[in-house]
Amino acid sequence: MEHGKEQGLRLDELKLIKRAQRGDSQAMAQLLQAHYSFLMKYLIKMTMNPALAEEVAQETMLRCIEKIRLYNDKSKFSSWLITLATRIYIDQMRRTKVEKRWKDQEQALRRTEWQLKARQEEWTDAMEALSRLDYEWRLPILLKHYYGYAYEEIADMMDIPPGTVKSRVHHGLQQLRKELTTDEKE
Repeated sequence: MEHGKEQGLRLDELKLIKRAQRGDSQAMAQLLQAHYSFLMKYLIKMTMNPALAEEVAQETMLRCIEKIRLYNDKSKFSSWLITLATRIYIDQMRRTKVEKRWKDQEQALRRTEWQLKARQEEWTDAMEALSRLDYEWRLPILLKHYYGYAYEEIADMMDIPPGTVKSRVHHGLQQLRKELTTDEKE
């Protein structure tokens, strides 16, 4: 029963996508609205900065509108959106100066921690340690271990080889373990 319901939702989504690809702005609006919350939750975890997450979400929505005709149903629509968002974020990070990013990141991290606590969501030592990792390490770990994507999917989303993803996940997890072990000793 559940599988049939899920398949029905998938077919409805595919119909919306086809309409949006033909230029139906109402279908596009419905599609974006249906996925906005999911995308924002991912972006907040990815960026560790609610303002930047909102900025990347807006850019992702615009990019989706521009590129909807390129969506080919080889992956879930939500995965395609995450791929767009991830690439936008990576491009922004490449353009951002390291010093400014560090200062902004620290302030945003405190705001993120405060917002999560205000919504009674947990800010764990693991989240704190994850927030200290550079995005190159944080993204693959988040996509692999929090969202359950395969290495190949992550490689496609980040536009890097699967071996690089595996290496970043491995070394990033080592860094997290080291960070968490150091925290426990203090």
